Amino acid sequence: MTDHPDQPFTGQEYALDDIVKLIKTGKATRIVVLAGAGISTAAGVPDFRSPATGLYDKLAPLKLPFPEAIFHINYFRHTPEPFYAIARARNPKNLQPTISHAFLALLAKKNLLDFVFTQNIDGLELDAGVPAEKVLSCHGNWKSQRCHKCKTPYPDGPMAEAIETGQVPYCQVPDCGGAVKPDVVFFGEPLPAAFEVEEKRVFGADLMIVMGTSLKVAPCARLPRQVKEGTPRLLVNMVQVGDFGTRPSDVCILGSCDDGVRQLADSLGWREELESLWTHAVAGKQVEVNTDDVKTLDECIEELAERMRIAGKISDGHKRMLEKHLEEKFANVLPKPPIS
Repeated sequence: MTDHPDQPFTGQEYALDDIVKLIKTGKATRIVVLAGAGISTAAGVPDFRSPATGLYDKLAPLKLPFPEAIFHINYFRHTPEPFYAIARARNPKNLQPTISHAFLALLAKKNLLDFVFTQNIDGLELDAGVPAEKVLSCHGNWKSQRCHKCKTPYPDGPMAEAIETGQVPYCQVPDCGGAVKPDVVFFGEPLPAAFEVEEKRVFGADLMIVMGTSLKVAPCARLPRQVKEGTPRLLVNMVQVGDFGTRPSDVCILGSCDDGVRQLADSLGWREELESLWTHAVAGKQVEVNTDDVKTLDECIEELAERMRIAGKISDGHKRMLEKHLEEKFANVLPKPPIS
């Protein structure tokens, strides 16, 4: 389409100006968005895979069998402590929407947003004003919880207390004792049945925006590939991911999501409206946010690592006591070392 000499040649026919033109002329009115952790990093939630700053790298002191174990149902069943150790820092009640969330709300306000598939569990797009009927939290959310064994719902009050203290809540049903889990989808669990119903929207989109995701987690990773050939796809992300760049109608804005949506809003002439909507959303959430004694993610991990280290010392001590006891008990029956 338009030639843009100031941009590096990528073999693409589309550029950002062409995406803007489609929206301004009313040719893109069914926008489908796939959002990942990158839209929430500015809210204080680290993404998962960025070296050094991502959640998985930060979990190193806990010496998990593998970083994703903290969100795997099989690991949670017998070791829920790491999940609840970081729950305090990742509790969405203590988070505020970012300008990326506000941009989604602005699309909805302008009747341009068809649907949002979010891989996040924080619900911040709802706090920003995106209508609930236009959002599918593909990996669940924190709004309810239940025992992972018997599936009995668990009260909100004790759950909030458990998160604040970093302690694991257990089922109140007699003789059950299962750890309570927020209604988020862990690895090893199926996605909501609504996913397969709603993903049909992708094929009917006239523009797809993918924001802040590595496109490495199935089945959400397959959504961009389901966009019809010729339909533009816009990636707003730190790096190029998936098969973006293989279609002439692909456009990439590389950098943080917040910077990307500001650039897009500037091009559309929406910047002032976007900033106003964001300010209003943050002010509304500020009333709910409890900033007293909120621990950072690093503090939560360090605290649990110390508890595990102390527990390890106790275990080592018991191990030495047991070895000494066995040595004394069987001193007369064990073969004596040869005399040199």
